[in-house]
Amino acid sequence: MRLAKDLDVEGKRVLVRSDLNVPVTDGVVGDDGRIRASVPLLRDLLDRGALPVVTAHLGRPKGSPDPAFSLAPVATRLEQLLGAPVVAAADVVGDSAAKAVADQQPGSVVLLENVRFEAAETSKDDAERGALADRLAGFADLYVDDAFGAVHRKHASVYDVAQRLPHAAGPLVATEVDVLKRLTEDPARPYAVVLGGSKVSDKLTVIEALLPKVDSLLVGGGMCFTFLKAQGHEVGASLLEEDQLETCRAFLETGKVVLPVDVVAAERFAADAAHDVVPVEEIPSDRMGLDIGPRSVELFRDALAGARTVFWNGPMGVFEMAPYAEGTRGVAEAVASLDGALTVVGGGDSAAAVRALGIDESRFTHISTGGGASLEYLEGKALPGLTVLED
Repeated sequence: MRLAKDLDVEGKRVLVRSDLNVPVTDGVVGDDGRIRASVPLLRDLLDRGALPVVTAHLGRPKGSPDPAFSLAPVATRLEQLLGAPVVAAADVVGDSAAKAVADQQPGSVVLLENVRFEAAETSKDDAERGALADRLAGFADLYVDDAFGAVHRKHASVYDVAQRLPHAAGPLVATEVDVLKRLTEDPARPYAVVLGGSKVSDKLTVIEALLPKVDSLLVGGGMCFTFLKAQGHEVGASLLEEDQLETCRAFLETGKVVLPVDVVAAERFAADAAHDVVPVEEIPSDRMGLDIGPRSVELFRDALAGARTVFWNGPMGVFEMAPYAEGTRGVAEAVASLDGALTVVGGGDSAAAVRALGIDESRFTHISTGGGASLEYLEGKALPGLTVLED
């Protein structure tokens, strides 16, 4: 892939696909990690005399304008972080967008409105996507994809535009690919993977792809209860996927899976619910596990000791609620404390947890901006947004 830094951008309009999909509440950006991650490319383009025209999505609007998913608050935060004017268009490829691009000169940034306000962005019809891509491409001389979190989507702003303009990968995409190659092509050993999140079914294919390659697989989060049930334990009212029990039993037979030995069991899914730490053999029938317990954190820390490569995707519990955050904190600290190892946080909720829990991001080798895309890469799938950038 050609890299953005190698493009001659002076005096040119550069259409940039950024990942600005951040939480917005009452018009205020919450976790701005993805916006911060987009700044280095935009700053570089500005410094080299380009006019960046940014396209991005926010949430899942239903293919039409919805004020709840407007990028206007993102434009405000981006301008603060970038230290340069950011002009927010009121539409994606309409009159407002066209005027904004025509009126601005190098030194400022144009942010188009949420690209998913256009139904054609996510259309399965090549012609529909192509028509939108034609209009987006009309705004620019060059195209740079810096949104790794979207490269697994065959969308107009990710796939089709790159076929219409000279294109390159931004630093986020390039770094992600480099790190993921290190995870998949002769990784340093011991190689440990930590998986959390809600459901085994969500991670089924990545487990199948990784198990033969890793030395240990540590499982926490809601998905651990299906494994515990497959191991013969009762899990009370915890999240359980009955249809995945046989699959989990097959995974357990590899001898590589490490499961929690205690959990935080609560009366209900709430921060103020009565809760206790119990061994996995003694989960009450009327309680649900919402975090791994302190003995499990120690077990996981010991299992990670000496690892040379670690990939972590998915929290260990409901970290958004303080009583159930310590498992995620403990595992995050264990991964961050591995000196000299390649430590990769697989984006999504894991990255959000690192920031929410106040853990220094620089203690990890890499924090991904694309959870789903990272997993699909590790599964060995071809990602449309990457293949189209390859020359």
